Amino acid sequence: MPKLAISGGRPLRGEVRVSGRKNSAVAILPAAMLAGGASTIENIPAIDDVAVYLEILEAVGAQTRIAGGVVTVTPPTDPRLTPPYDLVKRMRASYYMLGVLLGRYGEAEVALPGGCDLGPRPIDLHLKAFRALGAEVTLEHGIVRVRATKLQGASIYFDTVSVGATINTMLAACLADGVTTIENAAKEPHVVDCANFLNACGARIQGAGTDVIKIRGVKELSGTNYAIIPDDIEAATFMIAAAATGGDVVVSNLIPKHLDPVSAKLVEAGCELQENGDHIRVIGRGRPKAVNIKTLPYPGFPTDAQPVMTTLLATAEGTSFVTETIFENRFRAVEELQRMGANIRVEGRTAIIEGVERLTGAPVVARDLRAGTALVVAGLAAEGETEISGIEHVDRGYERMAEKLSGLGAAVRRL
Repeated sequence: MPKLAISGGRPLRGEVRVSGRKNSAVAILPAAMLAGGASTIENIPAIDDVAVYLEILEAVGAQTRIAGGVVTVTPPTDPRLTPPYDLVKRMRASYYMLGVLLGRYGEAEVALPGGCDLGPRPIDLHLKAFRALGAEVTLEHGIVRVRATKLQGASIYFDTVSVGATINTMLAACLADGVTTIENAAKEPHVVDCANFLNACGARIQGAGTDVIKIRGVKELSGTNYAIIPDDIEAATFMIAAAATGGDVVVSNLIPKHLDPVSAKLVEAGCELQENGDHIRVIGRGRPKAVNIKTLPYPGFPTDAQPVMTTLLATAEGTSFVTETIFENRFRAVEELQRMGANIRVEGRTAIIEGVERLTGAPVVARDLRAGTALVVAGLAAEGETEISGIEHVDRGYERMAEKLSGLGAAVRRL
């Protein structure tokens, strides 16, 4: 298994360019299956989750081609409606195949998805939406089967905000008869990105980015050319890494508005931020100050950035409180940070962080994607050598991370 070795204590300096958004890519790639012709999607990140999704699409009969961050997807006319279990279990976003295959071909059989272990993440809201649209839905032995002669638009209210269920409902409803209304919809930027892609294909979706989305069904969609948005979580990672190392980094190719919650907390922690168009310059000013954070659905503080921010606060002056409201197992990096000298205790959904002056390098293990990223940032800030096992989790969501960090002056090498 690959490992990452980091000699820490070096301030990051220079400029780093953000890649395309992971969570957009894994929604828009399957969405291309709804079209009647080929779609070309630009700014696709070279990450493992994209590679797995391309394998899933090819396994159901699509043709894919990738070159230099540009992917072309040609949907099949006669697809295989059961994506292979060994691929589906590798990523959570494989559940989008349910909405896509049901929406265009009227039938799908997909195993319950895999991905990072972040606690219970049922897909009940997805199945509720499919049933509301008129599909017959069964769940047996970990296999979800959906079938409909013709989907019919419906009014759907989600009891809790769910990004996955919002996107899956949009995918299924694009070609349905009539109007579908989603209330209490997720507002995340990749929800908007997926809706914009579908609209470019000829869909009629209004309200994406608000809590009410309306989808007026159309008879067919056509292929299109589209570029996905930058990854705000990757941008947040480099911004926080600059702060954690006392560095001076320009993070480019981002949408500043998507980073407002992270930027606000970095300023509160004592960092200097300079925003200029699609760039944010982050200057670390000594030890950060303690701040309190509570993760919330967009536009609140993103849960995906919480583990990295927790790492920064591990060396802050004072006591910080980090409350996680989205995922139950989002503190999986804490035990490893403790090995590096962090003084953190977790009580229920809250981490209480007593800042220490510095972290010390140690052998640690990444348990999931965002926990692994937190350990990378910890290694950059720590004194001495840190060796991170399980770095394949980080490869799922970050393009050429070691190379990008090396370009900022970090001493990073893959083993």
